[in-house]
Amino acid sequence: MIHTIETPIDGILDGLMRRYQERVPDVGAVQARMIEDGLVPEASAIQNDHVAFRTMGVPHLGIASLEKIFLRHGYQRRDPYRFEGKKLDAYWYAPPNPTLPRIFISELRVDELSDEARAIVRSYTDAVASDPVDDLDLDDVAQVDAFLHSGLWRLPTWSDYQRLAEESEYAAWVIYNRYYLNHFTVSVHTLPDGYDTIPAFNDWLERHGFTLNSAGGKVKTSPDGLLRQSSTVAEMILAEFADGDEHAISGSYVEFAERRPLPEFAEVPKAQRTREMLREGFEAGNADKIFESTYAEQTSARGR
Repeated sequence: MIHTIETPIDGILDGLMRRYQERVPDVGAVQARMIEDGLVPEASAIQNDHVAFRTMGVPHLGIASLEKIFLRHGYQRRDPYRFEGKKLDAYWYAPPNPTLPRIFISELRVDELSDEARAIVRSYTDAVASDPVDDLDLDDVAQVDAFLHSGLWRLPTWSDYQRLAEESEYAAWVIYNRYYLNHFTVSVHTLPDGYDTIPAFNDWLERHGFTLNSAGGKVKTSPDGLLRQSSTVAEMILAEFADGDEHAISGSYVEFAERRPLPEFAEVPKAQRTREMLREGFEAGNADKIFESTYAEQTSARGR
């Protein structure tokens, strides 16, 4: 899962995954179970389908800023997505080679929030007076890594967090977590027979006690039936707010994706299928429900 560091983008992705694993115990727990049950020989054998970021759509930030890091290292912007109810826009980015994960970046359409919520968001993000990515040496792995794990604005108050969560749980998540990696994704279709479909893998996860996101059903399926996804429910983290209060809030989660072969490659044996033969891209209907892995309706189900 964490690949050999040979180029700057390898180092950037390695830094993201290393800190993400430290922060999300489900990652290590899923890996350990997969190794224990013989699904993979070691964690590095797990193929990462994609990683995802959440951002605020405000001047100097959002997709237009963050994507520069990945475009600089050979990623290519692909399809746009729009999520009306959640007030989100997104793009996915194809990697320069098939050993790297896809990137999915979403942003909140802040201008569509209520006056009060918009004012709260801007009270934090207005501190960013220019695009911070423009000040980075994008070939300096340590510099980019530090940026992706640093606060872009001051720590929020608990009252501001709560008010945002009432209107947009996405906004509340970003105001606290900033650019911390939202999730990574196990490529389920690469696993051994009996575990290589989302329904079968979900059953395996639940037998081991993992709580799955049930929004829209535990299996999220594209209309063409070729992309199926699921995810764990985000783990709660103890967060310290600006007013000194500590509260448990939603952190990050683990996603799972199954990409089926395109019709013209349906008869190609599994062992001979290349990435180009499989369903590419994402599906707005699936992603819309995956976002809810961090929402209170889902996180309240953990530990039941």
